[in-house]
Amino acid sequence: MMRTRRDFIKICSLGLGATVLTGGAVQWVAGASAPKTDLKNFRGVRRVPTYCEVCFWKCAGWSYVTENGQIQKIIGNADDPQCNGRLCPRGTGGVGMFTDPDRLKTPLIRITKNGEQTYRTATWDEALDYIATKMKAIAEKHGPESMALFNHGSSGKYFTHLLNAFGSNNVAAPSFAQCRGPRDTGFELTFGESVSSPEVTDIRDTRCLVLIGSHIGENMHNGQVQEMSEAIDRGAVIITVDPRLSTAASKSKYWLPIKPSTDLALLLAWIHVLIYDELYNKEYVDKYAEGFNELKEHVKNYTPEWAYGITTLKPELVRQTAREMANAAPSAIIHPGRHTSWYGDDVQRSRAIAILNALLGTWGNRGGIFFKEGIKIPDFPHPAYPKPAWSWQDTLKGRYPFAKEAVTNTIIEASIPAEGNEHVIKGWIVSGTNLIVSIPLKEQLMKAMQSLDLLVVVDTMPMEITGYADVVLPECTYLERHDDLRATAHREPTIALRMPAVEPMYETKPAWWISKQIGERLGLGAYYNYKDFKEVLDWQLKQAGTSLSEMEKIGLKKFERKTPVYILPGSDYKFKTASGKIQLYSHELEAAGFDPMPKLTLHPQPEEGFYRLIYGRAPMHTFSRTANNRNLVALMPENSVWINPQVAELWGLKKDQYVFLKNQAGVVSNFSVKVRITERIRWDSVYIVHGFGHHHKPLTYAFGRGVNDTELISDVKIDPIMGGTGMRGNFVTFIKDAAKKEAKS
Repeated sequence: MMRTRRDFIKICSLGLGATVLTGGAVQWVAGASAPKTDLKNFRGVRRVPTYCEVCFWKCAGWSYVTENGQIQKIIGNADDPQCNGRLCPRGTGGVGMFTDPDRLKTPLIRITKNGEQTYRTATWDEALDYIATKMKAIAEKHGPESMALFNHGSSGKYFTHLLNAFGSNNVAAPSFAQCRGPRDTGFELTFGESVSSPEVTDIRDTRCLVLIGSHIGENMHNGQVQEMSEAIDRGAVIITVDPRLSTAASKSKYWLPIKPSTDLALLLAWIHVLIYDELYNKEYVDKYAEGFNELKEHVKNYTPEWAYGITTLKPELVRQTAREMANAAPSAIIHPGRHTSWYGDDVQRSRAIAILNALLGTWGNRGGIFFKEGIKIPDFPHPAYPKPAWSWQDTLKGRYPFAKEAVTNTIIEASIPAEGNEHVIKGWIVSGTNLIVSIPLKEQLMKAMQSLDLLVVVDTMPMEITGYADVVLPECTYLERHDDLRATAHREPTIALRMPAVEPMYETKPAWWISKQIGERLGLGAYYNYKDFKEVLDWQLKQAGTSLSEMEKIGLKKFERKTPVYILPGSDYKFKTASGKIQLYSHELEAAGFDPMPKLTLHPQPEEGFYRLIYGRAPMHTFSRTANNRNLVALMPENSVWINPQVAELWGLKKDQYVFLKNQAGVVSNFSVKVRITERIRWDSVYIVHGFGHHHKPLTYAFGRGVNDTELISDVKIDPIMGGTGMRGNFVTFIKDAAKKEAKS
């Protein structure tokens, strides 16, 4: 059998399963159930402040810990305006990350034994020395810029600091190209700034909320779900555009079951109606926007009748919903969405959403989009970072001129040897992101990993990406560590503290410690002028007018706003664009050779017998991060494929029958998936929840459960404006009688 430079290795049978857990005073064998404690009597139970790491919302909360060191439950912090004391299922189930028996337990180093690649357990000193030696060799031969970081979550900041101190700024978050990047770029080109994360949408006071491809309630963006519920109770109009009757659509006054890939036609038709029926906010547009006349001429022929043949939405429904928005304005929101990398023209679609908000006057008005404010937390003192000789911008090679962050796939591309490639990546650190199931263009990813001199994976779980690492470093969970302060700018300035509820179990360590240890071995000790991260936190908190001892008691501190939440009446507000005005017509895009205003692109449609693959979220899971969490697996153990009854009848499919899915390129899913027959999906589409179908057996509770949609996404459309990877241009058909396949691992 032909071997590769870096074989996939299953992290199992390595003598780790019987390791004794040690967290505070707790001692039990991996896989055994933790003893139960009656929390009705809180004597002997202490509470420890934290903020959640299960999704990006980072709700502040309290961990309740028993005398013998068991985390019994997690609840929200009532003072936190991002959660109001209420956690979603993921937040309350977060303790399942801590108790997961499949957790990574000790450092691992790749070796070859009897001609086979495997891992051996290693001490921390061995693993860290190995990494430092390899990084020094890469820097000596190629320069420090040849080290790159892929990260997601809180831990990424520490490794970003490490790489910056080393001399590289090649740091990529998959969330930019694969998720929010097109949205951020579209809004920045229009208003001069993005809508942040969490989004600064004033759903609490809105009178009309439009959701176009945004599944609030299923993506469980906690604060927005709560505010949307309140808005519905107050009689706000909810308009949901979705090929599927999502949870949000079921709560809406209007559900627009649009033909997939035609959203931009609807948005242009709405813009047409607002302008030509004179429903737009004329005073706001006259005062704060420029390019209106050009926009009016641009959308002249984009009538609802024109859009009907494209979207299948009746013209009167388009006009009626446009009137609902106008009647509510400026207390209206066309929600910017979160995962916005769809079809390769996604910046322009987000531009259209931003333009609609501008025409309604939502930015800076109550019930629309508010102005964020936060507390500035200074960096702990350290020397200036060295200036890299080259950076991630050079990997773009003149492409994607509006990429404000590193584009994941250009960093991967730069890791593959090619003639004339001056900017070569030779080493990766991967922190908290399972690239195997999150990154499209798998063939490119595999070639890149085979070409590296060093691949380090830092994670809490043996995700698929760990099987390709040279060194695996076990990070402790967010419940076992101090982390950076949560100081997200939002409606109210707040600071939230995360501190360990218990000591780290096994041989796991926090990311700040791992980064510090590697940095010191690289001779970068001056950048880590502290012994314990608590020193950093206490110093930062004192600069903000509080202290670590105070925050350990209260968990979260609110501060008074110093700036208005909305535009003050009569004020001459300047937007953060070059002209100070909202850009309905983008001279920046025009100068770069792109359309200054959104135009419709017609996208490929499925051939006969194929159906567009739509994927989404479930309220109890965060991507694949929670697929092995026993608490959350109990709520949703696998995904299913939603199929319209007409299609099911055509194929002879029955409820709960298992089928394999095959895409337009002949790629067949590793596992079969259960059929769900429902009128809640259009006949030309199927839908599955993302994050299932893991093929790594060490993930005991996730292995083989459902289908991984990412493996069926082989056709990726790149947004030329900022490099977003559009993944919704794939189609699948059904294989009913195939023998069950063993996953490739």
